[in-house]
Amino acid sequence: MTWTIWMAGFIVLLTIAALLKRIETRLVLFVAGLVMALFALSPQTALGAFVANMTNKSLITAICSSMGFAAVIAITRCDVHFVGLMVKPLGRLGIFLLPFCMLIASCVAIAIPSAAGCAAALGPTMIPLMVRAGFKPAIAGAAIIGSIIPSSLSPGSSHNVWVAKISNMEVMDLIVEFAPKILTLCALNILLVTAMVFVFRDYKKAKAGEEGESLEVASDARGELPERPNILMALAPVLPIIILFLGATVLPIFKMSIAEAMIYGVIFTFLVSRADPQQVTKEFFNGMGKGYANIMGIIIAAGCFAGGLRAAGVIDALIETLKNSREIAGYAANFGPFLMGVLTGSGDAAGHAFNQAVTPYAAEFGMQIPNLGIVAALSGALGRMCSPIAGATLVIAGMIKASPLEVSKRMAIPMIINVILLGFIFDL
Repeated sequence: MTWTIWMAGFIVLLTIAALLKRIETRLVLFVAGLVMALFALSPQTALGAFVANMTNKSLITAICSSMGFAAVIAITRCDVHFVGLMVKPLGRLGIFLLPFCMLIASCVAIAIPSAAGCAAALGPTMIPLMVRAGFKPAIAGAAIIGSIIPSSLSPGSSHNVWVAKISNMEVMDLIVEFAPKILTLCALNILLVTAMVFVFRDYKKAKAGEEGESLEVASDARGELPERPNILMALAPVLPIIILFLGATVLPIFKMSIAEAMIYGVIFTFLVSRADPQQVTKEFFNGMGKGYANIMGIIIAAGCFAGGLRAAGVIDALIETLKNSREIAGYAANFGPFLMGVLTGSGDAAGHAFNQAVTPYAAEFGMQIPNLGIVAALSGALGRMCSPIAGATLVIAGMIKASPLEVSKRMAIPMIINVILLGFIFDL
């Protein structure tokens, strides 16, 4: 083992420590990658990876157009109409209200793939509904966070775009292939989170003719649902997803790029919401910019970090080790991003770092790139979902005026079981 590998190992530990201290993720990954490459006398390896990701056409068009569309959906309040339409049928379902709410929230998560954004959109409506039915606020909040797994079915997910690229697949082909397994994981998760109601004794059935306790959720005006949701406006958030799924499955005439579908979605949203065209245009391009800065930024910085590991010889040594033990690779993908997600509150950084450093070489140690990549991405997401410092958890904790630990401890058992079963579900 060379001195550069020992040096890289020390820098990786410092990187983890910096992420635990909540130092800017992109800064930490970029600096760590560049320093490793400098010590290895090969700075161009890290900077080359940085530039390659910065100008990656497929990533930029898919991610930025999706974020631009999401910004338009938010400014026109079409997402609020979507949530309102979804929760309208809910009545007094007793203990079955919680899994039913999770099922609806899972549908919303596909249209609003941001974990924190989904929590902000669903929390003000669903949490009081569950609390009035007899559930404690902490389990109601956990139910919202535990419903975000289907966001991995979104064509705008940065992980899907990256894994599809390194697998030489179309993004929608990747999603269609893994949709049954992701939905299986989602169904299992709903059952596990519902079981926590009995573990923590978080449900007390309201007496006949009475409602349970009330809870005033802290939220802004976006938490106020319309009395009569507009069906066309409610359709807008999922229209591009419907188009892309139809094009990838039963109606090839609808087959198009993610960016094209998002543009059609923006046009439809503008027409049905009758919004100010100047405001829609402004928000679309602002959303694209934020998509590049916040999502592409992590991918670019993670690429620099992976380049530093490569320059130091870590990746070559790791691949040689994994060639001799497929089980180690499976365990690393299963549990590595999960632990990082728990510790740092960010599943994206952990997933992208693994998928740039290890996943492209999956075939060399007898594994398939798509399977390994999706598992690493989901592992990081599961870790984030039970982290007390994750953005979505902090949003929910603020709404219910409780400690984030009260929410995350109810997610811990389901997420640990999920991550253990992850490799079996995805055939690692």
